[in-house]
Amino acid sequence: MTNQPKTRNTWQKQAIQEFLSATDDFVSAQDIHQGLLRQDQKVSLATVYRVLQAQVEAGTVDLLTSDDGESFYRHCTSPQHHHHVVCTRCKATEEFEAPELEQVADETARRFGYLPQDHTLEIFGLCPNCQRDQLAGRENLTNESVPET
Repeated sequence: MTNQPKTRNTWQKQAIQEFLSATDDFVSAQDIHQGLLRQDQKVSLATVYRVLQAQVEAGTVDLLTSDDGESFYRHCTSPQHHHHVVCTRCKATEEFEAPELEQVADETARRFGYLPQDHTLEIFGLCPNCQRDQLAGRENLTNESVPET
């Protein structure tokens, strides 16, 4: 007998997993709930939160928390410990592994007398596509404000 908690494979859990697998972006529990309702899958918001929490704990779903405390979820594509680079405009996300960061995190914790258990790192910025869009917008604005001679 194992000490692992049993997890039931319910249709609700399957629907949430399929929803997350269909997108590459981080989405909120409310987004998932509304998306499932649009697909005529009546899953309560409380169930969505419960399933997501269990999947985060199991390592099959990534959790990202915004500055204002809102949680966003995404199907985890890497079984290894990893980090994220997230576009602040379009929410595009890249996963990356950085062994050198793991070492720095462990050394830093130990320097302060801590026994390291876990850490997270998310880098927020503008992705290449949004940088191009932003630059194109500035160029258009500049060109429009210059009168033709």
